[in-house]
Amino acid sequence: MKVTKAIFPVAGLGTRFLPATKANPKEMLPIVDKPLIQYAVEDAIQAGITELIFVTNSSKRAIEDHFDSNFELESTLQERGKHLLLKIVQNILPEGVSCAYVRQKSPQGLGHAVLCAKQLVLNEPFAVLLADDLIDGGKQSCLQQMMAVFMETKSSVIAVEKITPEETKKYGVVDVSAVDQCIMAVRGIVEKPLPEEAPSNLGVVGRYILTPTIFNLLDHLPKNRGKEMQLTDAIAGLLQQEPVTAFQFSGKRYDCGSKLGYLEATVAYALKHPELKGPFQSLIRDFAACQTA
Repeated sequence: MKVTKAIFPVAGLGTRFLPATKANPKEMLPIVDKPLIQYAVEDAIQAGITELIFVTNSSKRAIEDHFDSNFELESTLQERGKHLLLKIVQNILPEGVSCAYVRQKSPQGLGHAVLCAKQLVLNEPFAVLLADDLIDGGKQSCLQQMMAVFMETKSSVIAVEKITPEETKKYGVVDVSAVDQCIMAVRGIVEKPLPEEAPSNLGVVGRYILTPTIFNLLDHLPKNRGKEMQLTDAIAGLLQQEPVTAFQFSGKRYDCGSKLGYLEATVAYALKHPELKGPFQSLIRDFAACQTA
């Protein structure tokens, strides 16, 4: 039951960040000095994941290049004596962690992206991480916390957090046994319900641990009216066959799929950056003083 594989669906077009994402993948947008996708990968590696599976498209070569070695850059850094930067570049992926890439030929939803990785996962439980959701879990990454729940429950685990009624139209929303607990049995799940139809105030965010049973459901899942295959619909079917657990993780999530959430994450991570936190805090204070003057 050990989870060693993680799927990263990165084939989206990033239209909310155009024109910045016209030629650059949205997952490569930086939060201070690291791209979004690297934060998601670090979350997975901290949880013990050793096989990273990226579901990409033809315009996402920058992601592959980021996790590959760059002889010219490394040689230049070595010659110039920039040993700290060289170490950072060489350790983007720790030893023992491998990458695989599979292409999603057209955008057909998160469920389809996960299904694209079926032949690389086979009959094993696996994780799914969405880079848009940057989660600062503190000492334990969000996925690391979820791994502990998975080992305890032996069931699929989905990360959830409390949302406002106005936000239900942006999330999958779960019906659970007890809203005020951290670990809850899922009784149902609905994709983007209206506020009055939402079964709870708990929205699903971009971290999942799923059993391989989900692939059988995705294989037979019809596309919805938007011609997309929703992972939420497959999880609803999974509930008819085996338990699913919702987990309220400890930490702060930043919705970097939105411009405001991306800016919030940039400020938050700059304020705790070892080199920048002091000067950046002064900069923020000066800026705020100018705005109120």
